Amino acid sequence: MNDKVIEFRGVDMLCIAEVKCDDNSTEAEHGYVTGDWEPLAPVAEVSKTVETSSESKYYDNQPMLVISSEGPDTITLTTSVPELDMYAKITGKSFDKGSGMLVEGDRDTTYYALGYRTKGTDGKYRYVVRHKGTFAIPDETSQTEDNGTTSNNQSLTFTAIRTKHKFEHGKLEDGKWKKCSVKGIVIDDRYKDVDEDEFFKKVHTPDSWIEASQATADQTDSHQ
Repeated sequence: MNDKVIEFRGVDMLCIAEVKCDDNSTEAEHGYVTGDWEPLAPVAEVSKTVETSSESKYYDNQPMLVISSEGPDTITLTTSVPELDMYAKITGKSFDKGSGMLVEGDRDTTYYALGYRTKGTDGKYRYVVRHKGTFAIPDETSQTEDNGTTSNNQSLTFTAIRTKHKFEHGKLEDGKWKKCSVKGIVIDDRYKDVDEDEFFKKVHTPDSWIEASQATADQTDSHQ
C-alpha cells in the first residue's frame, strides 16, 4: 500500500484549442480534429464538478438495482482578465483587432478543447485535457479604486461534454480496448515521466497518447 500523502500545490499551462471536427467518419480530415493549443490566460485556480444522478429500484421490498448516469463536467477557472481578443473568441463575440473593438452582438457557439496541468506537493504533475466543451458568458465585477490592494480577477465556466467521435482506446473490457466517446484524459507523471513539450505539442487523445508513449518506449529500447 502506498502511504505517501500528496496534495495539489499548483496549476498552470491553461490553454484552449478549437474543435474543428467531431464525428465518427473515417474519411480524411474527419473524426476528431482540433487546432493548435493557445494560451488562454494566467490561471489561479481550477475546480471541477460532475453532474451525476443515481436511483435505486426496489423489487420484493429491497433495493436490487441502482441506475446511475453521468452528465457534463463543469470546470470553473479563476484567471487573470483575458486579453480582449481571447475573451471574444471563447464567448463567441465579434472582435476587430485594428480598432480594438469587441461587439456585444449575436453569439457564435464554438467548441473548444481545454488543457492544463496541476502540480502536487511532491513536485510531480498531472496533465489534463477536456476534449470538447463551451464557455459560458462570464459575469464581471469592477469597483472604484482606492488606496487598498483590492482587485478583481475573472471566473470562467467551461462545460465539458463527451465527444461524438469514439476513440479506439476508450474503455478497457476483459483486457481489450473498446471504442468509446470521452470527456477527457488525465496523464500522471508519477507513473511515467511526461515531456511537457510533447504533451502540449497537440491536443492528445487516448489514441494519440498511447501511440506517443509507445514511440517513446521504442526509442528508449533502441538506444539500450
